[in-house]
Amino acid sequence: MLNALVTSAAEEAAHNPLIPAWYDIIWSGLCFVIILLVVWRVALPKLYELLDARSAAIEGNIAKADEAQKQAEAALEEYTRQLAEARTEAGEIREAAREDGKKIVAEAKDAATSEAARITATAHTQIEAERQAALVSLRSEVGTLALDLAGGVVGETLSDDARATAVVDRFLADLEAAK
Repeated sequence: MLNALVTSAAEEAAHNPLIPAWYDIIWSGLCFVIILLVVWRVALPKLYELLDARSAAIEGNIAKADEAQKQAEAALEEYTRQLAEARTEAGEIREAAREDGKKIVAEAKDAATSEAARITATAHTQIEAERQAALVSLRSEVGTLALDLAGGVVGETLSDDARATAVVDRFLADLEAAK
């Protein structure tokens, strides 16, 4: 028995343990070919289909993002244009308000000037009327005084109105000429 063990060990020693047996290589090759065919016929088409779908989705999202970017740029340009128009309109409104303010001030000055001229003219008219009234009153009083004084100097009364008026007018004319 010992001899049989040594013989079987010698046979096993002649065989390299790193190289598999021929039947293991055939079965392993057959399994590899079957797995390769299954992967090539089933898994790869599904993988390509999945990758194509994913690529199409990514390209679609990129196109959507580009379109959104274009819309955002268009909205920004529209906003900028509207802002410029609003600024221009605000400037025009400001200028119109300034012009209206100048017109209002000019109209107020004209109204004040014409009102002042009207008040001045009314005052001049009133002063002239009062001056005339004072002159008439003064002539009457001066005339009465002059007649009384003349009557006292002459010694007789001057009761004739026509003569008295003529004397008073001559007296006042002399006074005015003396100025």
